[in-house]
Amino acid sequence: MKPKKNIALIAHDHRKMDLLDWAEYNSEHLSNHNLFGTGTTGKLVSEKTGLPVFRFKSGPLGGDLQIGTAIVQNEIDVMIFFWDPLQAQPHDVDVKALQRISIVYNIPMACNRSSADFLITSPLMESKYDRFIVDYSKRFNKDFDAK
Repeated sequence: MKPKKNIALIAHDHRKMDLLDWAEYNSEHLSNHNLFGTGTTGKLVSEKTGLPVFRFKSGPLGGDLQIGTAIVQNEIDVMIFFWDPLQAQPHDVDVKALQRISIVYNIPMACNRSSADFLITSPLMESKYDRFIVDYSKRFNKDFDAK
């Protein structure tokens, strides 16, 4: 990862105000990086902070999947995802897939304000970082001809 990180900002409807408050409070830190967001969240963050945010589609319309693809293509370095732990989402499977792919590709992910605060203020956010990626393909290769 380069010193200027590509940060994905995502929030479910009942968590959008929490993310907006967090983004406004941390706008100075965020201004040092490239910001990406799902539809409405990206628009609201940009309006609240005055920072440019590249917008994917709305989460339920494929935005979560687009961000997942960007992670796989090494285009997203960090994800701030304020998801709603108390309400089922119509696209829960996409949300789970996004969280899973973030773990597979070992990107830092914060799902609440405390974690996001620790993450955005980490000295690693302003420096080059070589993240370790597990080669999961080795775990799937089985020698079926061994018998």
